[in-house]
Amino acid sequence: MNDDTEPKYKTISELTQEIRDTLEGDFSQVTVCGEVSGFSAPRSGHWYLTLKDDESQIAAVVWRSTVQRVRFPVEDGTQVVVSGRLTVYPPRGSYQLVIEQIQPLGEGSWRAKFRRLYEKLAAEGLFDASLKKAIPQIPRRVVVITSPSGAAIRDFLQVAQRRWRGSQIVILPTKVQGQGAGEQLAAAVGLANRLRPSPDVIVITRGGGSVEDLWEFNHEGLVRSIAASRIPVVSGVGHEIDVTLCDLAADLRALTPSEAAERVFPDQQALVESLWDFQNRLVQGLRRRGFEAQQQVDRLANSRVLRRPLDTLLQHAQRLDDRSARLQWLMENDQQRRLQKLQGMAGKLEALSPLQVLSRGYSVSLDQNGRTLLAVDQVQSGDLITTRLHQGSLVSQVQQVLMAEDDGPGTFGTEHHKPDRQGSYGD
Repeated sequence: MNDDTEPKYKTISELTQEIRDTLEGDFSQVTVCGEVSGFSAPRSGHWYLTLKDDESQIAAVVWRSTVQRVRFPVEDGTQVVVSGRLTVYPPRGSYQLVIEQIQPLGEGSWRAKFRRLYEKLAAEGLFDASLKKAIPQIPRRVVVITSPSGAAIRDFLQVAQRRWRGSQIVILPTKVQGQGAGEQLAAAVGLANRLRPSPDVIVITRGGGSVEDLWEFNHEGLVRSIAASRIPVVSGVGHEIDVTLCDLAADLRALTPSEAAERVFPDQQALVESLWDFQNRLVQGLRRRGFEAQQQVDRLANSRVLRRPLDTLLQHAQRLDDRSARLQWLMENDQQRRLQKLQGMAGKLEALSPLQVLSRGYSVSLDQNGRTLLAVDQVQSGDLITTRLHQGSLVSQVQQVLMAEDDGPGTFGTEHHKPDRQGSYGD
């Protein structure tokens, strides 16, 4: 077959190259806006993403050299304006946008993202005033988290040196803007909490900048690390008008790096003047107290109790004698009253006593056991009985017991033994 009759064709690579040349020639510079979707940041440092709107989408790539110039966080949902060129990726035969410049789509998107993150973290209580820790008045060791080459650390150190030289300052160097700065700042806060000896305060600071420059200080991980810090944290980020979530989570917010140093370190000159003033007031107070004490000593020295000390003693002795005499009179009077009462009661008892009956000629007989004899059947012939008279007693032996029918109402004859006096009964 004649070669001239063979059909002409192109390889896939040739066609792809022609398409690529056409796209890169006709679309060498385009600017579009859209929403980031499918964002990926592998270890190579490049970014891969898709830009989309309501109806279409296009693949895009951001080379590492461009990524290093980006000053704001990029993630799914971020609205951006990008500039770049169209090209074809031969292995897949698809076209893509090579992004050479990328900017956020207006400040409104930043504010919306800030508001969403603030509301989320505030709902968790990370900004509550009850979590704020007190800043020590005279810190011995201060950790500063910042860029070691920025103006912020120079301003901070100048103010610190001017105000107070008695503290140790440790610098933990980190990125303060750009992708990954938030993670580094959060890690530095955690490292500061593990240092030994432990610092008294942590300062996070950097100079002013745009919203993009300061955006990493709104990083969620940084806010959580500050809230979890057991060491007080001072935030001195940006200028007075700049407010970040780092400021809100910190225990103390300073408007600038210089003010952060002023809030952390005491004014040495003012402190010395305060100590001198305190010393003067202390000396004056001691002198006044000494003068008042001397006046009191003089008053006591001139008092009657010290000039004539025996007068008081003698007055007390006289008062004691008076009370002793009155007590003696009261005791004697009470004794006499009680004696009279006792005599009255004794008279009544005497009048009621059985012995009083004996004085009228009556007697009482008792058996051998001392029991009063009331009937003749209580004794037998030969028993000894005791007869109690008005004066003295008789001991008798029963010779005969006479019953009622024998000799009147129950009587008995007795033989007297050792009478005290002449008894009432005969043989």
